[in-house]
Amino acid sequence: MHYRFLATSVATAGLALSAAACSSGSSSSSSSAAAAASPSTSMSSSASSASMTDFGSGCSAVPASGAGSFTGMAIAPVATAASANPVLSTLVTAVKTAGLVDTLNSAKGITVFAPDNSAFAKIPAATLKSVLANKAELTKILTYHVVSGRITPTELASGATLKTLEGDTVTPAKMGSSYTVNGADVICGNVQTANATVYIISSVLMPK
Repeated sequence: MHYRFLATSVATAGLALSAAACSSGSSSSSSSAAAAASPSTSMSSSASSASMTDFGSGCSAVPASGAGSFTGMAIAPVATAASANPVLSTLVTAVKTAGLVDTLNSAKGITVFAPDNSAFAKIPAATLKSVLANKAELTKILTYHVVSGRITPTELASGATLKTLEGDTVTPAKMGSSYTVNGADVICGNVQTANATVYIISSVLMPK
């Protein structure tokens, strides 16, 4: 009887150990499955980040490092960010002349269609000088380049009109891989600053 009881106890302990091993294996398999799933989550996150990157042939003119680079601009409010980017120096001069630096820097979630230096160079020198000397007209033109909300490339491609800070509307469009705003080419788009999304454009937009 004593030996039979001992044998039974050993057999029972063996079954318990087997069950524990199976349970551990199942748990390990679940952990492995979770680990296998995590890369896809990571890739999804990366894809989301990629959709926020800048695009366009003109992006190569933006400094690769420093305050005027994409990384540097991303942590500064929009007027301050633009002032560090040599591509936008004429625009920054106009913004300062109009007294709009604080207005743009303190705005919450806006989109700025920013003419680059070559866009201003298309305007006759005498005309540009006249506009810079007329604060009311300059303010009207500059606020025509600003809309509420951070407009994404997808929203830009939809062609829906956007109301500007000036009060009138602009019309974006997409043809193939090219984006335009009122016919002006977006040469570097989806540039992020601390409070705005910037689309650098090839021409100065004129309100009606």
